[in-house]
Amino acid sequence: MNRTLRLALVSVAFVGVALAAPSSAGAQEDLANVVLQPRTGSDLVAVRVMFIAGSVADPKGKEGLTALTARLMAEGRTQALSAAELREALFPLAAELRVQSDKELTVFVGRVHRDHLRRFMQIFSDVLVRPRFDPQEFERLRRDALQDIEQRLRSSDDEGLGKAALEALMYEGHPYGHYVGGTVAALRGMKLDDVKAHAQRVFVQDRMIIGLGGHVDMGLAKLLKIRLGALPKKGAKVAEVPAPKPGKARVIIVEKPTMSTAISFGYPYELRRGQRDFYPFLIGISAFGEHRQSGGRLFEQLRGKRGLNYGDYAYPEAFVEAHGFTTFPRPNVPRRLQQFSIWIRPVEPRHAVFALRAALHETDKLLKGGLTEDEIDRQKGFLDGYTRLWEATDSRRVGYALDEIFYRQPNHLSGLRNAMPHIARDYINSVVRKYVRPKDFRFAFVTADAGALRAALLAGRPTPMKYPTPKPAAVLAEDKKIEAFPLSFRPEDIRVVRAEELFAR
Repeated sequence: MNRTLRLALVSVAFVGVALAAPSSAGAQEDLANVVLQPRTGSDLVAVRVMFIAGSVADPKGKEGLTALTARLMAEGRTQALSAAELREALFPLAAELRVQSDKELTVFVGRVHRDHLRRFMQIFSDVLVRPRFDPQEFERLRRDALQDIEQRLRSSDDEGLGKAALEALMYEGHPYGHYVGGTVAALRGMKLDDVKAHAQRVFVQDRMIIGLGGHVDMGLAKLLKIRLGALPKKGAKVAEVPAPKPGKARVIIVEKPTMSTAISFGYPYELRRGQRDFYPFLIGISAFGEHRQSGGRLFEQLRGKRGLNYGDYAYPEAFVEAHGFTTFPRPNVPRRLQQFSIWIRPVEPRHAVFALRAALHETDKLLKGGLTEDEIDRQKGFLDGYTRLWEATDSRRVGYALDEIFYRQPNHLSGLRNAMPHIARDYINSVVRKYVRPKDFRFAFVTADAGALRAALLAGRPTPMKYPTPKPAAVLAEDKKIEAFPLSFRPEDIRVVRAEELFAR
């Protein structure tokens, strides 16, 4: 197992002891790899069972196998219940049971009122230790996975497609390189026996961390630990995650019928939670462009002043929006190799190159002039309140506690809030200059006319902006700089693909 992950898993015993305070060595051993987040007065129980098993565990030629296996366990039938009976059993309990997979982790998530805890825990543990692996459910979920690629991602989710294309470009030939949901060829070739064998390799006790929050105690932790003790004890070796090797192409243009142009760009980098520079970098990038918030520079300049699109954001690490209707980051998406990225939400095709230049121009201004004291103070105040919402539910608190194990960094969000008053403007700006590296940017576009966009990127000619309504003189003056912002693309830098070619094999 990778040394970092091995140390992280070993440290879980300490965290469990610190929270649960068992009185004997035997009890401590019983609660190894269990994290408790009790909350007085809560009537809900939140459970997250996390496995160090994401898409990096997919065997070559079977991309998407981890995600499909997890879904078949969570949504297929158990030894006691069919898939329909499973859904019908959860409905009167008003309970949640779902699974999420990413590059490094798969997490089974549950939530129930304490009055229904006994029945729910029986169902939840059966999903993990007594899955039926029914052939009909396997075929249903395999079709769903194919449709997710062919009908949702390629056809109706330009924003998601652009982000996925960027990751494919950034991590070409790397364990992170394929889409978490797999490839069309791999999914079509998968057999039920592949799923059964994979579950035995990756959903095992030595890759597992149990998190419980809300109305929980040591007794519940021990009970769930005993039930999950039926899982195999050891599995396959955890995959290594090397540094990526930059490919020849710096730009991927995905061509498909669409009314707009989606833009994403970024690069993998070495900074992660727990490192000294992470908090100042997070503050600086949040001020530059917090996800779906209107206070960042990118949003203010591209949407607020110019009306180019719906929003523009920057991210200090891989971002997946939380389950449900929120704007928060989803917990349990940690990675050993992180990425910095900028998301330009879809724009009119005729404005695409100007929008790209505007984002690069703002990035250049950020690096040369830095953030002002007012911008930093305002963002610190915003984050002091906003990050409390990220951990407002028992389930999210448990999720962050599990991520802290992965990164070996306790109290991530409270640590950020405590540190912010002591992080100076000059330090934040120096860290931003250190880690934002435009020369390393990789770019992904989703558009209808790839040829025209490619030609415009290569030509380097000014791309003036024409507005339907008058703009202030200061905006128009700055537009002159933006429209001529230098682009340095060469023909060999740009790869054009049709949408149906992405994630084909």
